[in-house]
Amino acid sequence: MYAQCPDCLTVFSMDAETIAQARGLATCGHCGIEFDALTTLSSHLPPEPFQELPVRALSGGIPQLESAVYRPRPEPPAIAESTSTHEPETGEDFTQLVFAPKFVQRTRRDRRWPWVLACLVLLILLGIQLAWAKREALVADATTGPWLKQACSSLGCQLPLVRDTEKLRLLARDVQAHPSVPGALLITATVSNDADFDQPWPVVAVTLSDVNGKRLAMRRLRPLEYLGDGASVQHGLAAGSTAALVLEVDDPGNKAVAFEFSFE
Repeated sequence: MYAQCPDCLTVFSMDAETIAQARGLATCGHCGIEFDALTTLSSHLPPEPFQELPVRALSGGIPQLESAVYRPRPEPPAIAESTSTHEPETGEDFTQLVFAPKFVQRTRRDRRWPWVLACLVLLILLGIQLAWAKREALVADATTGPWLKQACSSLGCQLPLVRDTEKLRLLARDVQAHPSVPGALLITATVSNDADFDQPWPVVAVTLSDVNGKRLAMRRLRPLEYLGDGASVQHGLAAGSTAALVLEVDDPGNKAVAFEFSFE
């Protein structure tokens, strides 16, 4: 807002706080006279060139304000106390409750179920993702493994094979010269799967040593090399089952007097 000194015609920029300090009275900072700033108070400057701001004439009427920007909320009316002599000893105060119409309640309930359904779907997807990440531990677990095996059998699916070579036990072994291949050895081994779950066929490592324990030869055979059947390799070694393995390796000579099996 702007106001003009009537003596030196200097125009000053003012705000509401400055005007309210002395009810519109101000002192010119240029010539030092005191004047009423309300007489020339204006929210905008007139187009230049101008010398004097228009003087605001006092109409004497009190203006009525219509455009409200804030109005305090009225206090709730006090509820008259009942004069009945049969008042209950205890009761609940329902004065602060807000009752919505039935159609509003129904609308809110109808809008809520898509979010509930979306949350349930997300929880199911998260559970499936966690189960897939921990699938080997779940299959190997003594509690969840049989249940998953039964459920998968009913659904016609196949559980992933879990490898645990510590549960593989060597029951018997034998080595002899190959009856039909010169310069080769025929090794047989009986393996038991002591785990409660099916395992993939292991990689069998055979080590031949001399009398001093020096390693003469070593051979690692993959399942396809000693089984020769892709379907058997895919199904794995069943839980609690026993299998005989037949291995063919090169004969390192008469110095080989000991051999050792290991599973990988």
